[in-house]
Amino acid sequence: MVKFASKKRWADYIILGLFTFLIFCFVFENYIQLPSIVAWLGRWHPLVLHFPIVLLLLLIFLSLTKKRISHILFLIVTISTLITAISGFFLGLESPNKGDLLIKHQWLGISLAIVTTIWYWLHQYKFYNKLVLSGIKIILLFLIGFTGHFGGMITHGENFLAIPTNTENKIPENPIIYRDIVHNILDNNCISCHNPNKKKGGLLMTNFNALLKGGESGKSIIPNNPEQSELIKRLHLPIENEKHMPPEGKTPLTNNEIKILEQWILLGALDTLKLNDLDENTPLSISIKKMIRPEASNTWESLPKVTDKTIEALNTDYLTIKRIANGYDALSINCYLPPEYNPKPILDLLPIAKNIIELDLSGLPLERNEFEFLATCENLEHLELDNSTLTDAYFSKLKRLSKIKSLKVYSTKISDKSIDVLNSFENLTHLYIYNTEIDENGLKKLKVEKPSLFINKGISEAIYKSLELENDSISKKLP
Repeated sequence: MVKFASKKRWADYIILGLFTFLIFCFVFENYIQLPSIVAWLGRWHPLVLHFPIVLLLLLIFLSLTKKRISHILFLIVTISTLITAISGFFLGLESPNKGDLLIKHQWLGISLAIVTTIWYWLHQYKFYNKLVLSGIKIILLFLIGFTGHFGGMITHGENFLAIPTNTENKIPENPIIYRDIVHNILDNNCISCHNPNKKKGGLLMTNFNALLKGGESGKSIIPNNPEQSELIKRLHLPIENEKHMPPEGKTPLTNNEIKILEQWILLGALDTLKLNDLDENTPLSISIKKMIRPEASNTWESLPKVTDKTIEALNTDYLTIKRIANGYDALSINCYLPPEYNPKPILDLLPIAKNIIELDLSGLPLERNEFEFLATCENLEHLELDNSTLTDAYFSKLKRLSKIKSLKVYSTKISDKSIDVLNSFENLTHLYIYNTEIDENGLKKLKVEKPSLFINKGISEAIYKSLELENDSISKKLP
């Protein structure tokens, strides 16, 4: 009996010590600098927090049903709640500029630990006032709910727990490119991990100046230089790479969204540039209009219906499918090279072939069956086959794709033999053919048939074209 009393006394000392340390941390937060190993312990906060929450809810349930509560259970709940609050404090110190959500989450978390400790002490000293104890339980339920609520918004974005609505961000007719286009792309795909409440990698993307400043890995954006901009480099990493943005498990950006970011950076990454400031034939203007797509709705309405369940079933770790716009059955598909290539995921797309508007098969060792499948994608408008095994023989199979507007076939084996196929694409406006076997004679023949076609033969020409906003004749600028 004496030994049990002694153990209870030591337990009280542990709880008192943790409680005092927690209060000390929050009072002197601005003066605390944690050693790296202690800061690392804070990163366990998301892992350990579920344990005390479940036990605390169990404790409240047992007390409401007037069940006997074990002292050991009460002790474990109180200690684990205090440890969770302290680890959360350590984790919060990694964000020097805390947002409102993080501040609210931290204060609710410490309040939860304080009230739990008070309940423990009242239970220890056999304080059984029903009104007070009922009030404590109500307060605890309130704190558990709202602490979790703000915690969920920190990890998944401010709108994660908001009631879903059908409202969409409408893009104005003459949008400011950063505010109405670029920021919306970042908000939908990146800001949930790069905001004042969750500043992953020290990078903040909620405003223009912070975006230009960059994070721990360097400048996220280098104006006029998308190739060296950390944001673009990470978007192009293989999806299985731990540095790929967005991380594995989240929906990657579409090809068009990446193109908009690249072209915006190429033109200087300005926050005042408007769509009407661009020549209508510049790549950025075309990509933005493609996002707005007021003229495409009638075409898309005639596409076969495809359900979200079908899309989900066809998605794999190396093949992602997205609707180009909400409410439409037009699809954008990205394929990535797995460790061992298997054409099956591509060939399995046959039931939705008519819904595919954008398709990226770059870098894949494609064979005859894949190209025969491509020939069935009759509504395809944007196709990327760069760095693939494309040859003249395979390319000839794509002659029936009359709706192709943008085609990337750079670093492939196609030659002048494919000029007739290119001329058959009546709607082709953009062609990327650098590092192919098409020579000057083939280019001349192509320009005669398609004088307004923009032909990209290398990065220098791409930069030249993007910066020459007032160019009225693309063909005259190309050799």
